[in-house]
Amino acid sequence: MSSNKYQPALLGGLFIGILSSLPLISSLNVCCCLWVVVGGLLATYLRQQQLPGAIETSDAVLSGLIAGLIGAVLSVIGDWALLSITGPLWQEQLRSQLDANSNIPPEMRDLILRLMTGGGAAFFKLFITLPTYAVFSTLGALLGMAFFKKKLPPAALPPMSTGI
Repeated sequence: MSSNKYQPALLGGLFIGILSSLPLISSLNVCCCLWVVVGGLLATYLRQQQLPGAIETSDAVLSGLIAGLIGAVLSVIGDWALLSITGPLWQEQLRSQLDANSNIPPEMRDLILRLMTGGGAAFFKLFITLPTYAVFSTLGALLGMAFFKKKLPPAALPPMSTGI
């Protein structure tokens, strides 16, 4: 069988990345990283379908981990693309809210604007999502292994000898 071992992880990562960067739909990630867990579960399900026997734990963990890493990168890219379209409006709203709040020191205001208006926001999100998505998609993959692991028939026991 010459199936690609990493294809299920790639598809799980695409699932995570696309659904995690869509407006409104991505908000369901607040519920225990829903799309991330389901992406890991999907990667394990697809990998199990490629195998004639039961999937091994290490194979499920690797599929989930790769899916989470791919999903995190794709999510950041999707958010960056969306922010490049809606950025000026969003940045102006942020600037007006910071100006309206006199409790924020000018140094902190400048730091927030620099981080949120440049590439800092994408880097910050990647710094947070990479480990988070890796962990939760791996947990989803382990959950998928529990759900979708093929049951093997019991091994035939050797006949008992009577010793006579």
